[in-house]
Amino acid sequence: MIRPKWFTKKYIHDLLLDHFSVQGKRILDFGSGTGANCPIFSSERYIGIDPDQRRIAYAKKLYPEYTFYILQSERFPCNDKSLDYILIVAVLHHISSEEIHCYMEEFKRILKPTGTIIVIEPCLFADKPFSNRIMSWFDRGEYIRNETDYLHLFQQHHFDCQVLKRFRKCLYHELFFCARPT
Repeated sequence: MIRPKWFTKKYIHDLLLDHFSVQGKRILDFGSGTGANCPIFSSERYIGIDPDQRRIAYAKKLYPEYTFYILQSERFPCNDKSLDYILIVAVLHHISSEEIHCYMEEFKRILKPTGTIIVIEPCLFADKPFSNRIMSWFDRGEYIRNETDYLHLFQQHHFDCQVLKRFRKCLYHELFFCARPT
């Protein structure tokens, strides 16, 4: 499924650009899928990575000037300390905590000391039982977490986290936060 462009702009691009300056920044889009987020970044400074080869093939067709790779191992095709941002949008809720732990060291390897991981994820909120149930029914992600659990994934790997926004997206509730190496 591909999100409509207006939807991506409103709930992802506008949110990112309100909080982060992307001009001249190097970025890895972890779980880039069909490349919907690449247009807000410079093609020379963007790398998209996803395990789904069909999505990557489609992204390469849509955005031939951008770089996309199929994720085939826990090692990313990036130099040490080379990235300003790692973007993770609606990906972590599809990955077990154990798998995420494997990626954390790689995130630290490729991220500049002043770099930032930017995350937007569906999130369970104790005071939103209806939305929680809807997410559980309709979302294919098996690992939708609450805010504390998302932040803890990063904090236990020595990242400082800052929640930037909690918001509703249609019937889902989302958490927008960033993580920086300590």
